[in-house]
Amino acid sequence: MSRHDDLRDIALAEFAAAGYAATSLQRIADLAGTSKASVLYHYSSKEQLLEAAIGPSLDALDGLVATAEDAGFSVENRQAFILGFVDFLLAHRQQVHLVINQQATIVDTPAIDRAQALMQRLASFFHSYGASTAEKLRLGMAFGGAAYSLAAAEELGIDEPPVEEIRQALIDVMLELLVPADHRSAQGPGASSASRASSDPRPSSAPTAEPA
Repeated sequence: MSRHDDLRDIALAEFAAAGYAATSLQRIADLAGTSKASVLYHYSSKEQLLEAAIGPSLDALDGLVATAEDAGFSVENRQAFILGFVDFLLAHRQQVHLVINQQATIVDTPAIDRAQALMQRLASFFHSYGASTAEKLRLGMAFGGAAYSLAAAEELGIDEPPVEEIRQALIDVMLELLVPADHRSAQGPGASSASRASSDPRPSSAPTAEPA
């Protein structure tokens, strides 16, 4: 890994753990075992470091939202978007943690302004497909709840299970909220054990009671 990338990764970890406002360029230099001048050689400011740290994640979210906007959010398209959204959250956990937990305290910063604009765009997209108050609440709880749950994973006690277990649980919960059972891919990724059971055409092996 290059020094440029190393500084970016160190900054992201420290911004997420200690807070953007509380992290100085000198602290990043100390963690990297280099000088502040060396940090400034690669990044002209802390804002530029933040952009480097979360910019690729925002690009990924932008692409995800653009795909959804093009495809629409019909019931038939929801499962594919849910899978993509969960994979995005898991691939960018530190960035999601930073933006959700610190956006209110990081002001006048282009990277955070862009993140907030993307979240507003996503919310507007969902709003256009929420036909009722209940549906809007389900959308908010599913997507906002999934993002918050990962951002607060340690506090909620869900930071220890394997990533695949967390992924499957997120997908199952979001599918239950947003996709009727008869529209789910019963054997595809993200299908819950309950939905697989409900789609199994074989008769139950449970014994029936003998008539009295």
